[in-house]
Amino acid sequence: MSDKPLILIADDEEDVRELVGMNLRRAGFETVEAADGLQALTATRARHPDAIVLDVMMPGRDGLQVCQELREDDSTLRIPIIMLTAKGQTLDRIAGLEKGADDYLAKPFSPKELVLRVQALLRRSAVVGEGTELKEGPFIFDLASVRLTINGAPMELTLLEFKLLHLLASRKGEVVERDHILREVWGYTGNVQTRTLDTHVKRLREKLGEYADWLQTSRGFGYVFRAPVAVAV
Repeated sequence: MSDKPLILIADDEEDVRELVGMNLRRAGFETVEAADGLQALTATRARHPDAIVLDVMMPGRDGLQVCQELREDDSTLRIPIIMLTAKGQTLDRIAGLEKGADDYLAKPFSPKELVLRVQALLRRSAVVGEGTELKEGPFIFDLASVRLTINGAPMELTLLEFKLLHLLASRKGEVVERDHILREVWGYTGNVQTRTLDTHVKRLREKLGEYADWLQTSRGFGYVFRAPVAVAV
């Protein structure tokens, strides 16, 4: 069995699969391909790839449906996913992030940039520590298993959601600037204009439910993790 990271390439265009596959293999990855959404689901569950390059527009099931199904399955919940979207289709990108995608790239894209994005996803998916925990209020972050519990109840988070919340919790009470979050969690550099962070925060708050107030916005700066202030009655 190969010790190279396995990347699933799911796209209904054969030339795209060939181009992406060639560049990923040159970069030291092993690849497996899927020509439609159903094949992508089957291949993911059979091979458990280290990351997935997933096109939005595919027959059978589109990329958004595939992403949602993978995020609803405990066995595939944390596999990093980068979505490929048509150029200018902002709604597709937002929808992909809301379904749990970790990153997106618009077509036509640079194969070199795609390889770099995949490498960044895999770096972020590495376990931060072994057998270590972070406890803040009712939150317990288990870094070895990449699991969060709140008052003993497990929370189903994607890898990026876990890393985002853990970063903020590790600096409890401190405003963490947007650029720092994008650099540490997504691997972006420079002044990046993206709604990726805001979309993930919105999704995180929905999952946190009654604990959503721990994740607070510092308008114009970034986000801060701290206990909500009790309102006197």
